[in-house]
Amino acid sequence: MAETYRKYLDPDVLKAITGLELKARLIVEGFVSGLHRSPFRGFSVEFAEHREYVPGDDIRHVDWKVYGKSDRFYIKQYEEETNLRCWLFVDISESMDYGSGGMTKLDYARHVAAALAYLITQQQDAVGLCLFDSEVRVFLPPASSAGHLRLLVRELDQASPKGKTAVGDVMRRAAEQLGGRGIVLVLSDLFDKPDSILNAVRRLRHRNHEVVLFHLLDHAERTFPFERMTLFEGLESAPALLADPAALRTQYLAELDAFRSTLRHGCLGDRVDFVELDTKTPLDKALSTYLASRGARR
Repeated sequence: MAETYRKYLDPDVLKAITGLELKARLIVEGFVSGLHRSPFRGFSVEFAEHREYVPGDDIRHVDWKVYGKSDRFYIKQYEEETNLRCWLFVDISESMDYGSGGMTKLDYARHVAAALAYLITQQQDAVGLCLFDSEVRVFLPPASSAGHLRLLVRELDQASPKGKTAVGDVMRRAAEQLGGRGIVLVLSDLFDKPDSILNAVRRLRHRNHEVVLFHLLDHAERTFPFERMTLFEGLESAPALLADPAALRTQYLAELDAFRSTLRHGCLGDRVDFVELDTKTPLDKALSTYLASRGARR
C-alpha cells in the first residue's frame, strides 16, 4: 500500500490527476492521517444551542432527538464552533509562478494548502483562506463544513499569480483583523524584507496566534544549477538579466543562505515554526515530516 501511495503522490503524477480536492485527500490519507496523534487536535467544547441544518453541514452534529420530536433537522452549536481555528495565507504573487520542474511554486503551495485544509476539517477544526500578493485578493473566514472545504479548494485552484508581493504588510494587517486566537499558516517564497516579515510575525504572536512560516522555493532557486550564459527573466516588474551563472553562483548562494538564516533565527526567537519546502520534495514527505515533528514537540 505504501508503495502505491508513493507512486501516485509524486508531484509530476499529482499534476496529471484532475481535482485538487482528490489530490489533497490522497496526500493526507497516504501518510499524514497515519500519525499516532494528530498535531492539531484541541479540546472538546461545551454545547450552547441549536441551529437549523443547511446543506453541507456535517450530519454527525444533527440532534436526532430533536428531529424525532419536530421532524426537522437541527445542528448542535457549541460555545466554539470547532476546537481550533486555522488561517491559510497563500502567496499568489507573480514570483510564485516560477517552476524549473513539473510544478511551479504556486502549484506546490496549492497542494500543501489543500492537504492541510483537508486534514484540519477532517478533525472538525475550522480553516480559513487568504490569497494575497501586495493586497488580500480572497478571504474566506474559518469554517469546518464539507461545503466550505470545497469552496476553499476551488479558490485555490482558480488562483492566478500576478503582481508584486508584500508578505510583511499583509500579515501585519491580518494581525489587526483576525478574531480570536488560532494558527496562521503562511505559504510563500517570502520575497520581502526579512525585518518586515519578522515584525509582522511578532504582532501575530503578541495577539496570541501561533504562526508557521512555510518558506517555499523552487529547487533551482535553492541550488542555482545553471551553467551556460543564461537570460534570467524578471518577475514582479524586475528587468531581465543576461549573465554568466559562474560569476553569480557564489554570491547568490551566500545571499540566499544569509536571508534564510535571518528568517530562521528570527522565527526561533519568537517561537515560530520556520519550515523550508523544496518543490523537488514529494508532497507527502514534506507534510508528514513536518507534522510528525510538530506532533512530537506537542
